[in-house]
Amino acid sequence: MFRRDEQRPRKRRPLRLVLGEPVTPSPGPTPAPSPSLPLLNRELSWLAFNERVLEEAYDERWPLLERLKFLAISETNLDEFFMIRVSGLLDQLSSEVVEPTDDGLSPAEALARVRATVQEMQARQTSCLMTDLLPKLAAAGISILTWSDLSDAQREAASAHFRRNVLPVLTPLAVDPGHPFPFLSNLSLNLAVEVKNPETGETKFARVKVPQAMPRLLPLRELVEGKKKVKPEKAEFLLLESLIQANLAELFSGLEIVSSHLFRVTRDADIEIQEDEASDLLATIEQEVRRRRFGAVVRLEVTPKTPKRVRKLLLKQLEISENEVYEVDGPIGAGDLVSLTRLDRKELKDPPFSPAVPAVFSQPDTSIFAAIRAGDILLHHPYDSFSPVAEMIERASIDSKTVAIKMTLYRTNADSAILPALIRAAENGKQVAVLVELKARFDEEKNIEWAKSLEQAGVHVVYGVVGLKTHGKIALVVRREKDEIRRYVHLGTGNYNESTARIYTDFGLMTCRPEFGEDATRLFNALTGFAGKTSYARLVTAPKDMHRAVLEWIAGETAHARAGRPSGIKAKMNALVDPRVIAALYEASQAGVPVDLIVRGICCLKPGVPGVSETIRVRSIVGRFLEHSRTFVFENGGDRRVWLSSADWMPRNFFRRVETAFPVEEPMLAQQVVDVLDTMLKDNVRARRLNENGGYERLRPAEGETPIDSQAVFVEDARRRVLKAVETFERRGADAFETPEREVDASS
Repeated sequence: MFRRDEQRPRKRRPLRLVLGEPVTPSPGPTPAPSPSLPLLNRELSWLAFNERVLEEAYDERWPLLERLKFLAISETNLDEFFMIRVSGLLDQLSSEVVEPTDDGLSPAEALARVRATVQEMQARQTSCLMTDLLPKLAAAGISILTWSDLSDAQREAASAHFRRNVLPVLTPLAVDPGHPFPFLSNLSLNLAVEVKNPETGETKFARVKVPQAMPRLLPLRELVEGKKKVKPEKAEFLLLESLIQANLAELFSGLEIVSSHLFRVTRDADIEIQEDEASDLLATIEQEVRRRRFGAVVRLEVTPKTPKRVRKLLLKQLEISENEVYEVDGPIGAGDLVSLTRLDRKELKDPPFSPAVPAVFSQPDTSIFAAIRAGDILLHHPYDSFSPVAEMIERASIDSKTVAIKMTLYRTNADSAILPALIRAAENGKQVAVLVELKARFDEEKNIEWAKSLEQAGVHVVYGVVGLKTHGKIALVVRREKDEIRRYVHLGTGNYNESTARIYTDFGLMTCRPEFGEDATRLFNALTGFAGKTSYARLVTAPKDMHRAVLEWIAGETAHARAGRPSGIKAKMNALVDPRVIAALYEASQAGVPVDLIVRGICCLKPGVPGVSETIRVRSIVGRFLEHSRTFVFENGGDRRVWLSSADWMPRNFFRRVETAFPVEEPMLAQQVVDVLDTMLKDNVRARRLNENGGYERLRPAEGETPIDSQAVFVEDARRRVLKAVETFERRGADAFETPEREVDASS
């Protein structure tokens, strides 16, 4: 059914390595469980997650622009799904893989199910946008217009704008024996234009690319009146492609415009690098990022009115079949509409929210390091501010006692305070080592820029471990205090990114316990140099031993249940895919272990299957913030263990990434983590429950039951703490809270 006109180019062998062997990669997962293991298909589970995101766009309890945000996220999520997951299935198909995967579906069967699901999802996306969101936005004074909506005066002004600012950028490319079909870059909007020579009657085809460097939504007031600022209470926008379509005659002088139709291609964007053959990983990744735009086409989006002759030409030139064509009865690439959420319309957005700064950091005359020495600190983002993490690095960069800073960077933001602090630290003569993961998908170019800037400043930059992505989140500050060395460590579940720390939920632990400091030193030595077998007192790492540890933790609960001791598993993650872990959870369930899972995205486990997983419950929460933390709680026979981690329970995290898991040892902090999970397990507003068939049922409060939106509970708690801090500030006076230039602490 999914036969290609020509076989897709096969991917090269997976990454191997460039910079020696700092960490020995795991040989891979142990043999998979029996094929009869009940599993849900990974791709269909991902699509079910995106459906949950789309449901939020339909939910009228959200402000209007927040609903538009969810719609845009579902659209861009789908783009990435095609670039990575669908491209992988097509590669399997072109390689003539016919055997079913662990879930029982062959690549061809999975593609057929994916296509049917995506077509239905796209129809729901378009319906939500065209019949619900856009009319309501227009009623609120925010309108997206096409050429037919404009008055004569508006059209005249818009055409003048086109001639001045758009026409010089456009390049019409003819397609005929003398002009080969042009290259179409990934996710670019294009117009398929048919033009007729009035003298000969001959019709020809041309392609016009909608410039990606220009805003897709043109403020109409600015076009017509030349005003630079749109009034926030009324904003009208003209689609750039509509402006171009209406003025195509300017591009094809003397020819008749027969028709024009918008289309977009999606390409395979999964980068594969042969590291053991690359002499320079930085240069190799730069080259591969440029090549990404030339990947095989995996999707063609067209409008329903596109004539068959035009579709046939596109199919032939792109070397794809009808199975890769998707009709969109609305704006193609509607994810671009997320730009509207930046309008200054507070009444159409969530109420503003300021994260709290833990009280320990607000004590007068106490530095960041003194606060950490006073005891372990747990941060729950975005409800707790990320500022203490950035402050630790910033303060260390100018602190006379700091001798070294080491940290990993997987994804960070362009305006990060951490990057300048690392550069400043190197300039101040401190030993600074940063592991920048160049292979962080879709952030390769940013990471290359950061790596070069850091290197130029004298920072020791390592590009990662051969054959692995470094996904663990860890920062180490080494200080000389009196006559001893003291190490301050931050371990997190999320990236060192101030922007995403405001919208992703994550945990971070700040500690100066010697065991954590020694483990951090060993880990960085393994990452930046050469190391044999490395043992850790507190950390559990991948690919070395995390998979084995997780299986042992689950097996421990199974043993406790069978012996009649307290048992139970509460775990939160982004994805649950690994078949060995799923098999262990099934075994635990059969022993009577209560298992509560909060899995935001992909979940291949089937809960509630009689005789297999009856005690397992799976929930997914989609809300204002992206649930991102990985949290594991094991009752352990009454001696509860609480772990935080950078890793999901997926083969890629266990075997192809450097990951960390770390215990929360302070009892009060461990209880805080448990309380967070318990609150989320009570959520009956934003939570959905997974059934054994892969469907999700939205939970709703029963009659007389209190509605619980877990994220709203945490936001309200943060607001109370912020108000309390403000009251304390006003009572004591601002002078008491001035950040000391030097640390006031007897031990220093």
